[in-house]
Amino acid sequence: MPISPTHVTRLAAVDSARAARVLSEVRSATLSGRPAPLAPRPVIEESWSRMLRGGVDPDHDFRSGLLSPEEVQRRREDTRLRHVLPVLRDGLLAVADVAHHIMVVADEDGRVLWREGSSPVLRKADGTGFELGADWRESVVGTNGIGTPVVVGHPVQVFASEHFVRSQTSWTCTGAPIKDPRDGRLIGVVDVSGPLDTMHPATLAWVDSVAKLAEARLRELHLTSLEHLRAVASPVLARLTGRALVVDRDGWTAAVTGMPYPNRIALPKSPSPGRRWLPALGLCTLEPLAGGWLIRAADQPEPPGVTRIVLDLAHPRRWTVTVTAGGGAVAWSHELSPRHAELLYLLALHRSGRTAAGLAEDMFGDPVRTVTVRAEMSRVRRYLGAFLEHRPYRFCEEAEVEVLLPESPADLLPHSTAPAVLGARAVTETE
Repeated sequence: MPISPTHVTRLAAVDSARAARVLSEVRSATLSGRPAPLAPRPVIEESWSRMLRGGVDPDHDFRSGLLSPEEVQRRREDTRLRHVLPVLRDGLLAVADVAHHIMVVADEDGRVLWREGSSPVLRKADGTGFELGADWRESVVGTNGIGTPVVVGHPVQVFASEHFVRSQTSWTCTGAPIKDPRDGRLIGVVDVSGPLDTMHPATLAWVDSVAKLAEARLRELHLTSLEHLRAVASPVLARLTGRALVVDRDGWTAAVTGMPYPNRIALPKSPSPGRRWLPALGLCTLEPLAGGWLIRAADQPEPPGVTRIVLDLAHPRRWTVTVTAGGGAVAWSHELSPRHAELLYLLALHRSGRTAAGLAEDMFGDPVRTVTVRAEMSRVRRYLGAFLEHRPYRFCEEAEVEVLLPESPADLLPHSTAPAVLGARAVTETE
């Protein structure tokens, strides 16, 4: 009976050595351009195609250096993943240790921030670069249980020679993304990895369920925090007239008066007390509250002058968009996620605008993926407001748009696998 990709996954649970041999033949044939005994699973085949287009070497493991212990600690303190470590440990570690697995938690950049579990497997992991601070982005180390879930946005199990890079083919890795339940943004990945003979198909559902529990815990913490802030804000708002609202430190709304209820207000990157200009409200006064901000909208017209939008992509990890209006009288800055940085860069390249299908082609090489594009652009328009038009999507005609690029083309949105971004890098390198 012919073996299908599904059967290989099942076979691995009872005869991991045979399944590994089959997948090794598939990998060798596919990479050499010969007919393979069977096609890779779709998620693996698509990942391998990305690796081949991106020039990842299947026979050599090249990667950037480890983060310093100080940088690892800084990222631990900055990420919301720290709030769900108890959930991940309770759900995964007891079984992982018995099954000779390790649990690895990485941030949205694919950098390993925590790893725990079987001591012998941890020592073995050191030999494959599975260390604290290591870079496991798919575009750097090939198809794997951390980097691939980051790209595809759903849980992925990678067994044996389904790994693109040869040095990882003695492992089985299962990773699930963890998303911020407030806005759906990726904040990290939890992965369970071990030697080949520890592979089981049920691991995928197990890791995914624990990731979902972690997201539920984040949602609970968010709602509890807003309830507390709402209790603090109620007597303050009761004494005010005009438009005002109370938001948490990330801009999520706890209470309002005199205006419709927005889910979130885009705050400056580093908000401080005083008069500020916010795209959603215009001129405002910000006052600190315990756990958030009181924002009082000033019923005054916006100052005249040319609007200038600066998209700063010069740094490899932090990207911002800054809007300056009124001849420099008011300014506002917002830190961008990797996906939003990509989208705004593409719109800066196409000032006449791009349709949802055009952006889908630019981002994914697939014009059909318009649902994803529209969802992300809806989030972008929440903070850029009238400065971003749609049908097609474009910056408003009245604005001057400037893009600040890194010195090296390789540092232009280095996480990105979007065809249009890869093409822009190549053009920049030849200029």
